[in-house]
Amino acid sequence: MFSKSFRVKSNTVIKGSDRRKLKADVSAAFASLSADELSELIPNKEEINVVKIYAHKGEAVTLYVLHKNPLFFELEKRLYPTVYVLWRYPALLPTFKTWPPVLQKLIGGADLMLPGVVVPSTGLPQVKRGDCCAVTLVNNGASVAVGTAALSSEEMQSSGMKGRGVCVLHTYMDNLCPSGKQLDIKKSSYKKLSKFLQAMQQQHNLVQVKELTKGVESIVEVDWKNPQLRSFIVPEETGGEAVPAQGGGEGEAPYHPPEISTLYCVSARVEPLFLEANKRKGAIVQPAEVRSIVTEYVKKNELVDENNKNYVSINTTLCDCLLEKSEYQEVEFLKWDDLFSRTLGKMQECYQIVFPGQTAIIKKGHIEPIDISVASRGSNKKVTLIKNLEVYCLDPAVVATALQHRVQASSVLQPIPGAKDKVLVQIQGNQIHQVGSLLLDHYRIPRKYIQGLEKAVKGGKKK
Repeated sequence: MFSKSFRVKSNTVIKGSDRRKLKADVSAAFASLSADELSELIPNKEEINVVKIYAHKGEAVTLYVLHKNPLFFELEKRLYPTVYVLWRYPALLPTFKTWPPVLQKLIGGADLMLPGVVVPSTGLPQVKRGDCCAVTLVNNGASVAVGTAALSSEEMQSSGMKGRGVCVLHTYMDNLCPSGKQLDIKKSSYKKLSKFLQAMQQQHNLVQVKELTKGVESIVEVDWKNPQLRSFIVPEETGGEAVPAQGGGEGEAPYHPPEISTLYCVSARVEPLFLEANKRKGAIVQPAEVRSIVTEYVKKNELVDENNKNYVSINTTLCDCLLEKSEYQEVEFLKWDDLFSRTLGKMQECYQIVFPGQTAIIKKGHIEPIDISVASRGSNKKVTLIKNLEVYCLDPAVVATALQHRVQASSVLQPIPGAKDKVLVQIQGNQIHQVGSLLLDHYRIPRKYIQGLEKAVKGGKKK
């Protein structure tokens, strides 16, 4: 709603009666707020502004603003808290988690789709269709979006986590955001700006300062390529409002690698083989379970060849399920191994990925490996490209920052055309050796799930 600029109709100071009404409305809408929290949020003696606006699509919205910070917005007689209120009171709304790359799409005006929702081990938050809810990022408790649930929790699960999850109304960094952030140099260890600039010049060589006018020091040069400057991340504040921040890569909480296993989906072709085991089309089974079910079917129907126990007689069901048309009149027996491999071959392969403390994720098809490659970017400069990190719950932004610290080279994140909710990490130079080391040693991703390590420069040197 606020992804584009809006038009202000009026801006007035709230009246006493309207303040009391606002307090009552907030208390009724958000019952978890205590009396003290409510008084802190809507103080009696501080100026609150009521701003009436028209959003870019024409919606009439009322904003309640304290100290130039928007607290709530009212749409169609319903109150919604801003993300800035949720930073102070995170338990105000039920919350859905998503991956950091999704944030840019939400800021651009997109809704949160269910495939992008990270389901915790405790399950989805309990919401009804239309309930007000918030969105946070993995490894960060600060809310980044506010909206309404497109479906109830039960409907989300029954849909197989497909389709729209949250209809987003307001996001961090949209046009409702307060511009900039005030910093008080007097509260720092430097006390004065001139001392801070001198330290940045002498100790870190970040800037060059000169007295161009008598008594006035000016910054004449900034070393934008300085590794300390490029790797700087705004730290989270302790207490008060907490601005969303990305994780710091190798310095953050330990990453626990997933357990990945291959599964199979019962197809219409082989369904008759699995009916006696109550497994119908679409059922997901382990490879060992497939062998057990097929073995039980053969023994129950007395299909083991009497003359050679290594062979199985082909009856009508096995013929229809496993043989090609050209084999119908020719093949009368199959070896056990051939029987099992043909059964698996007629089923759809799936994979299960389980992270410690989280619900298992099951997806059809082969799991995509993390792909590492090297490309040229003009004047024969090399860059290393990394994709599919999200499949293994790795935040591309965090991996990019960790690599910056390792190789002292710049990196960028780029959306992958046609790939939903995925981004490409690009870092200067041939860094395959360092990328491989980070993924194998720090994140402990099994080598078989990393593609392109054979292209590493011998000795790990950069080209």
